[in-house]
Amino acid sequence: MDVFRTKSVEAIRADAEGETGDGLRKQLRLRDLVGFGVGIVIGTGIFTLTGVQAKENAGPAVVLSFAIAGVVSLLAALCYAELASAVPTAGSAYTYAYATLGEMFAWIIGWDLILEFALGAAVVARSWSGYLADLFGLPPRLFTEEAPVNIGAVLIVVVLGVIAAVGVKESARVTNFLVLVKVAISVFIIIAGFFFIKKSNVVPFIAESTPKEAGGSSLDQPLLQVVAGVTPAAFGLAGVITAAAVVFFAYTGFEAVANLSEESKRPARDLPRALIGTLILCTILYMLVAFVVTGMVKYSDLDESAPIAKAFDSVGASWAGVLVSIAAVAGLTSVILVELVTMGRIGFAMGRDGLLPKSVAKVSPRFGTPVRLTIGIVILVSVLGAIVPLAELAEMVSIGALFAFLLVSIAVPVLRRTKPELKRPFRVPLSPLIPILSGLACIYLMVNLVVETWIRFVVWLALGMIIYFGYGRRNARLAAKLVTES
Repeated sequence: MDVFRTKSVEAIRADAEGETGDGLRKQLRLRDLVGFGVGIVIGTGIFTLTGVQAKENAGPAVVLSFAIAGVVSLLAALCYAELASAVPTAGSAYTYAYATLGEMFAWIIGWDLILEFALGAAVVARSWSGYLADLFGLPPRLFTEEAPVNIGAVLIVVVLGVIAAVGVKESARVTNFLVLVKVAISVFIIIAGFFFIKKSNVVPFIAESTPKEAGGSSLDQPLLQVVAGVTPAAFGLAGVITAAAVVFFAYTGFEAVANLSEESKRPARDLPRALIGTLILCTILYMLVAFVVTGMVKYSDLDESAPIAKAFDSVGASWAGVLVSIAAVAGLTSVILVELVTMGRIGFAMGRDGLLPKSVAKVSPRFGTPVRLTIGIVILVSVLGAIVPLAELAEMVSIGALFAFLLVSIAVPVLRRTKPELKRPFRVPLSPLIPILSGLACIYLMVNLVVETWIRFVVWLALGMIIYFGYGRRNARLAAKLVTES
């Protein structure tokens, strides 16, 4: 039963305060946390996934898909806010699971988060490369989804990996600047694109449900449809939900804010504000941009690599398309940077607990960051970004994030029961109702992802369990503590 041993909240706080000598530097203010949050959330969801999911699953009602995904994210964010303000530490969901559900679940969620952010960074790197090619007329065989090896994705990951290794404050400065650029452009898209909306493009708003072409594999169908024996279909309400499960990827980054809680100067006050504020702002922007883009161009004609830029091109406003491409390159850059920084914090927390080699997760005295781990992360993301198609990456990110949110939703009522005396600067309203709704919503979106995504996810978790039982279980700090005490 040692796989269910838990790490005490007191030990977690001691690590976060640097009492064990392994703490991270506290350098981030509210504006930095919001910058990281918006920096990672506003990205591929606007600049790429809008076109892909409108064209394949939801039509103009992709607006509703973003709304559904945003509400589910907000429910999960409330749970994150309570835990992050009460236990401000690196690792977020991983650490919360360690304190509530036990070490094996903590490992599973940590392993899952590494998958989520590594694939997320790779998705965005490929999207960044596509917009760069569109902006400068670069060869498609090297910089777009046609490329056997996406050179652009590799280059941007390596450059941003250097910035992530140098320091979190430097990363925050770069991110805050890029966030200003892409939020300004998002507002521009909404205002400028509004004048090109055609009613015929958004009517009917929810496109008529149509059976998917025969001959497709059951692996390409949502799990819920396969289990229920429903005929595979696109568009209609089922298409809206399927699109919501995929565009959920666009919101997944908000938990990066919780991962930076150990480096926040005032986590109790700033973390809940940053988490909730980030999601409200980003959901509104996503819905408005999705409405404008599908209003400018018939959803069936949207470009999948650079939908917004091509939408402006199609209405004769190529100058606006160029501006959008510039913003996309800048905006997606910040997403990749935050993903890389976040992965470093998750791996650092797991290394500090002994579940990963401590030497790998060691903090550099010069930069105050886990440099060795960051280098390994850059190599992993570069390989993924170079060779794995964008669509397959996005669905894997969604299932990883939803699984993480599910466990965080469970952790809130569990910790309230096991640690009722714990000081909670922010409390989830109507608990346990909100955490239960959050968990159920996550499960529902998960079963609307395709079977092939589930198979890959299970294989990844199985690989993680092999590593845990082969290394982490024996080398964990808690295992060493039990040996000492006996």
